[in-house]
Amino acid sequence: MTPAIRLLKKHKIKFNIHQYQHDSYQSHYGQEAVDKLGLELNIIAGQIFKTLVVTMNGNNKTLAVCVLPVDCTLDLKQTAKILVCKKVELADPHLAQKRTGYIVGGISPLGQKQLLPTLIDISAEQYATMMISGGKRGLEIEISPQDLANQLNAKFAKLTV
Repeated sequence: MTPAIRLLKKHKIKFNIHQYQHDSYQSHYGQEAVDKLGLELNIIAGQIFKTLVVTMNGNNKTLAVCVLPVDCTLDLKQTAKILVCKKVELADPHLAQKRTGYIVGGISPLGQKQLLPTLIDISAEQYATMMISGGKRGLEIEISPQDLANQLNAKFAKLTV
């Protein structure tokens, strides 16, 4: 059981777990989830979200989390405006792993070592449920966007290009 799942159970938040066999040769983790779960669960790529860790103003000590559809690109300038900083950049993968406690491709916005400022793309609000990483590759959590936002004290915002 991952920290993300333990957190949801502890707070009695409704969720479902979906697993698939991760291909160790695959490096496009979000697309792999779409390919392996999309048809099976009758969901679309826009409903499966990835978790990106960003640095603010080039400072590796000041991080934030962005949750956006796997088939979209993060708008760095827009995200900086929302986070009220001059610029954001994707965090170094090793830094992201160290600060969240999860491996790249399995970083969940839930149950991280430290609660970071979190933004969720506004597109999530159109779905009854969304899929996020469960804390390891091949494990997805299906959760209501509002429950996710409440748990993370996150803001919904337009994050994509």
